[in-house]
Amino acid sequence: MLIDDPFDLPALDTALEGMPFAGNLHHFPTIHSTNTHGMQQAEMGAPHGSVYLADEQTAGRGRGAHEWSSPPGSGLYVSVLLRPQIAPADVLWISLAAGLAVQSAVRQLTSLEADLRWPNDLLFGRKKFCGILTELNAEVTRVRHLVIGIGINVHQAQFPPELRDIATSLHIETGRDWPRQELLAALLKSLDREVSALTLPQKAAEVQQEIMARLERGSSWISGKAVCVEEAERFCGITEGLDSRGFLLVRTPQGLRRVLSGGVREANGRS
Repeated sequence: MLIDDPFDLPALDTALEGMPFAGNLHHFPTIHSTNTHGMQQAEMGAPHGSVYLADEQTAGRGRGAHEWSSPPGSGLYVSVLLRPQIAPADVLWISLAAGLAVQSAVRQLTSLEADLRWPNDLLFGRKKFCGILTELNAEVTRVRHLVIGIGINVHQAQFPPELRDIATSLHIETGRDWPRQELLAALLKSLDREVSALTLPQKAAEVQQEIMARLERGSSWISGKAVCVEEAERFCGITEGLDSRGFLLVRTPQGLRRVLSGGVREANGRS
């Protein structure tokens, strides 16, 4: 059953006054992928802070070429275009901060405490309810633009058999429905705080250290977790914190490995 949960863009603009997102909100009943559209608009000169949200995605995308299930009106499907003055090597920090922004917004709205799986999946227990995909266009020394795509399962009461054991939603976890409008407003406010702090050159190093500390507190995956990593070569071990650039460290029988882009999964688990 579809939930009547529309977006009110003028009200959102008012709630986001003073932020780069105000006046740059774009809503689509149906779209192929908000991230694909955001990257296309970025190439055409769309401004920093442009937000693309949809009620349905017909080709929603996740990390590692995975699909993101995006049925009509069931979730929050949004992509945010940013033009931060940072080096390409620092993009991971924004991706990590986006996960913290979602965690904060969900806590504010529902009082639920989500777990963060590096780099930025969000879970309740072993089941995922939010995925984040960051894509960018960069030169050697600067980022031209990046798009952060966020998919949050909100109203789903059930999932197809192939997702039932690994996916959940805010509705399933709480037994009630939550307004996407309020969730989006909380998310964008939190994201603005996170990104603004990271892009202050004089404070970047300090903020990065704070992000590492917050991830240590807010994630069961950063230290002491038995995981397997799917990269070019699959390996398993125990997580051992983050390195100075934000990459996950895993202690294996062969030594310490750094996870650059592979999918991290619980050892002997499906999550």
